This record gives sequence, structure tokens and C-alpha cells, in this order.
Amino acid sequence: MRPFAEAAERNRAPILAVLQRVFADTRRVLEIGSGSGQHAAHFASALPHLVWQASDVAANLPGIREWLADPPPLELDVDRPFPRLACDAAFSANTCHIMSWPQVERMFAGVATLLPAGGVFAVYGPFHYGGKPTSESNARFDAMLRARDPASGVRDCEAVRELAKSCGLALEEDNPMPANNRLLVFRKGT
Repeated sequence: MRPFAEAAERNRAPILAVLQRVFADTRRVLEIGSGSGQHAAHFASALPHLVWQASDVAANLPGIREWLADPPPLELDVDRPFPRLACDAAFSANTCHIMSWPQVERMFAGVATLLPAGGVFAVYGPFHYGGKPTSESNARFDAMLRARDPASGVRDCEAVRELAKSCGLALEEDNPMPANNRLLVFRKGT
């Protein structure tokens, strides 16, 4: 049976609207943390000009294969070296708040090593601004995450922007999304 995440069904259209624009000149995208595989399947079919490379930790790969098999999803654990892969863009949804901050740092560093100059990294999820939640629902979500795992939690957009900058990635866009989420678009410098 295919894994299914209701949130992935709900947010795929608004995310795609941004990705169609920012990935217009892209040929190969690495998705980090593909989860159920629903985004990978939807975006790959909606953006036929590119190769959508799904990836996740080993435990999630069988479920992703239920959604798409070509190209086969890669094992990618941010706690290990990134695979050598030619890509000109990367995408990650709902990962920054699940990972510890050191893992977020490793994800950005790994993406920065893979992307060529001008490459794009699009990151979707909830973010705080100025250290404060943007909504009551995001505050509750953050409290739930931290109660479950103190190393996780909704990240501060300014901290993520500074992390990206330290990796040579500049924030180009901060797109509002439904359900108090954002789609941040970073570009690697020359």
C-alpha cells in the first residue's frame, strides 16, 4: 500500500505554482526528505522537463518506490556524506523543523556542495520570524515538536537565511503558502 500524507495532497498545488517558475530553467532536482513520495510523483509529472530525484533515509525508500520508480529514490541521510549527484536544483519540504539544527546545517552544506553557481534550493515549511511564531497554530505545532524531541522545532527564518548565506546561498524569495507555511527560495552565488 502506498503511504499517504493528507498535508502533501493539500499543499502540492501552491508549492507547484512557485516551483514551475523557479525551476523553469532546471534540468535535475534533488528532493531531500521525500517522505511518502507524493510530492516527488506529483512534481515529476507536472514538470516533465526535469528529472526529479527523490531521496530519504533508507526506511522511507520502499514507500517512495510505491509512488515512483524512475529514477529510483536515493538513500540520503544528512548525518552521512551526501551522494555525488549532478543536479542544478534542490527541494525539501517539512524537514527543517523535524531535524536537529546541526542536521539542518549539514543539509544546507550538502546542498551547497552539489549545486552549481546559479543553482536553486527551495525549502518549504513553517518558520518563525524574529523568534516569534507567525500564528497560534505554528506556536502549538512548535510546542508539540519540542515536547516530542527537544532538538526539533520550527526554525527562525533569519537563522536559516544566515545559515544559507554562510553556505553561499542567498535568499531570493520568501513566498507565503497556505496553513501558515512559507516557500523559501535560495540561489547559489557565482
